[in-house]
Amino acid sequence: MAVIQRVVKPRTKRGKRILLKKEPKVIENTKHCVFIPGRKTSLLVSSCMKDLLKLKKPDAVMLTQKNDILPFDDAVQIEKLLQKHDSSLFFFSSHNKKRPNNLVLGRTYDQHILDMFELGIESYKGCSEFKGLSEITAGVKPVLVFLGEQFDSDQQLKRVRNLFIDMFQRQPLKQIRPNGIEHVMSFTAVDNKILLRSYRTILTKTSLKTPRVELHEVGPSIDFVVRRDHMASADLFKTACKRPNIKGKKIKSVRRDNFGSKLGRLHMTKQDVNTLQTRKMKGLKKTYAERKIKRKSDEVKNGPAVKKSKVATQSKKLKKFSKKGRKLRGGQV
Repeated sequence: MAVIQRVVKPRTKRGKRILLKKEPKVIENTKHCVFIPGRKTSLLVSSCMKDLLKLKKPDAVMLTQKNDILPFDDAVQIEKLLQKHDSSLFFFSSHNKKRPNNLVLGRTYDQHILDMFELGIESYKGCSEFKGLSEITAGVKPVLVFLGEQFDSDQQLKRVRNLFIDMFQRQPLKQIRPNGIEHVMSFTAVDNKILLRSYRTILTKTSLKTPRVELHEVGPSIDFVVRRDHMASADLFKTACKRPNIKGKKIKSVRRDNFGSKLGRLHMTKQDVNTLQTRKMKGLKKTYAERKIKRKSDEVKNGPAVKKSKVATQSKKLKKFSKKGRKLRGGQV
């Protein structure tokens, strides 16, 4: 018999606020990452996880307790840990004889595993062997550079690239100034390997307006080999990448100004203002001089007006009247 999961209802205002923060949003917050150590890890993998944590801070958390988890066999425990920490990205470290120096990175959609890739560490140089990482501002948005044709041709590496972008891109920006570019992360695909390098940018003055950019490696330097993968289907991946329409349906001839007021535009036929009927007022009544001027202008346009004689009008009236006929006093018709 299946166990029915009860809906958790908040008992306090603080608990209600926490549940509201965890609800899905149209504009999502910066994605958080959880670094999970496995049941058995090596010193190399542990130091690699700490260096990757420095690159992801402050949007990451490292768990200290070891976890007996096999992600590719049963990922339910990872989903619970991510739900507990309100995160959608994770790094999982492990080490055994069959797969030494193992690192699993993945992401979730709708609180279920979407993509997951197992990477083996072939060579590694930590940040302690370089200088300059401490000079980079914490939480700065890095420039992500992907080199190699395999990122475009191989379907597996396409998803790995998409996952790395999801992992390190932080918040989206429309514009950025040159002085804000402090950190560059390079991913190179060569011979079925992914080479990760990290650089700090130094801007020097030149005779031109644009400064000269110099790159100094600050670590970590890691060579990855892709081992196993768990990729979502094309339909599920398309659904996960779908973005809601924030602006909504555009209404024609309606806009908003800088103060938020709604302005509309009406399209009407051309009107003659001179012939427009307005409210009759004594103040708007034309004077005798204005009527005389108008009469003269009409005569110029249409010629002089012909006056009708009074005799002609009277005869018409008499004829009209005689046709009808009337009874006289003496009985004559």
